[in-house]
Amino acid sequence: MYRTDRLTLLPLQIEYAARMADVLSDPALYTFTGGEPPTVDALEARYRRQLAGPGRPGEQWLNWVIQVEEELIGYVQATITGRTAEIAWVLGTGWQGRGYAKEAARGLVSWLQTQEVDRVVAHVHPEHTASAAVAAAAGLHRTDVLDDGEYLWTT
Repeated sequence: MYRTDRLTLLPLQIEYAARMADVLSDPALYTFTGGEPPTVDALEARYRRQLAGPGRPGEQWLNWVIQVEEELIGYVQATITGRTAEIAWVLGTGWQGRGYAKEAARGLVSWLQTQEVDRVVAHVHPEHTASAAVAAAAGLHRTDVLDDGEYLWTT
């Protein structure tokens, strides 16, 4: 568990799937990433895979749900390979625009920097201005590198 001023980042648990399916139910969340809202069963299966880990030496998967007061509102995640962490975040539509994603991403990056991580990377779609603002608030800077149609942002 990790706390910021307003949020708690809770280590992922399969039991969160039903609540998170509601959080992730708006099709608008998938405009830039593709896909569609997951079912509870699909989230449970995904969470089992994530909790099992990558099964590759030297790689670690870290996943947290974001909680404000008693509500789950989104998630942050990091894949650590060597001394590099690739991060991502998703915040439910109903909680956007309040600075929660920025606060969660800043908290994640701060925590990662205490874990012998030298470089943090995020992938942001060129038209996703909200995610670009989150990346910048977390201390990442946009590079000119496009990877699969998304800019790499890095510390």
